[in-house]
Amino acid sequence: MFTAVLGLTGALVYGAADFLGGLASKRISPIRVTAIGAASGLVGLLIAFAFIGGAWSPAAVLWGGLSGVSGALAISLLYASLAIGPMSILSPLTAVVSAIVPMTWGLAGGETLGPLGYLALGVALVAVVLVGFVPERGAVRPSLRGILMAIGSGAMIGVFLILIDLTPTDSGLVPLVLNRAVNGVIMFGTVAVLALVARLRARARVLASPGEADAAPAAASGGWRPGLLLAICCGLVDALANVVFLIALRSGDLSVVSVLTALYPAGTIILAGIVLKERVAPVQWVGLVLAIGAAGLLATA
Repeated sequence: MFTAVLGLTGALVYGAADFLGGLASKRISPIRVTAIGAASGLVGLLIAFAFIGGAWSPAAVLWGGLSGVSGALAISLLYASLAIGPMSILSPLTAVVSAIVPMTWGLAGGETLGPLGYLALGVALVAVVLVGFVPERGAVRPSLRGILMAIGSGAMIGVFLILIDLTPTDSGLVPLVLNRAVNGVIMFGTVAVLALVARLRARARVLASPGEADAAPAAASGGWRPGLLLAICCGLVDALANVVFLIALRSGDLSVVSVLTALYPAGTIILAGIVLKERVAPVQWVGLVLAIGAAGLLATA
């Protein structure tokens, strides 16, 4: 029961982080939000590490560092796939793949469940699809490129979960610290490269048409401070979700925890309904009810 509660709690906290990240991305670019979130999350984990600690070992460093790479790839592919759309199909596809990959790994590695447990996993997978489904008017069929990116993002999220599960039980927060450090380096490097490319393109345009430089409108500077604060909070909440997920892994099976964690859209949907007054579709309510039911079944399995 403890594992099921932690898995569902971690999903809700992950969803809250995504909600904050979405608000921040309306004010500053998603790549910058990710980079700032990685930095603030690292600071939060370092503070927590001073109290919780953990044993440093080659395995903890290796798997933790690689999880940072997979996390960066997952985020990049996720943003790219959702930009292509339609979100109503690609978002739940990503969530389902992120559950299936580690669940398959765990079961293939010897994890076993009773009949009730397998039923609960099936119900949870259905809940993942329904919770992540966002009805869109006139939604078009997704392109092969968008589908492949969504599958790639889900697979990389699944790889992140597997890598964290591979870390030694006595490593404490070491893998998460390494994850954030590597993720931050990659994301800040990406921001730097994109900024350099944008500057070079702007300079090329000025050289090609000198008169346009004076006529170009100044970039808007308002609104970045709230975006920065939201991005910082997003990183801290996401780091908290990682800690909850790690504790759940240490107390239970990867196959169970990964499926429950894939219900992260539930947290985003609930906060969007409360804070932004967004309407929750009936199909999503069904998914939320199934998610709670699946968690209850897993708790008793």
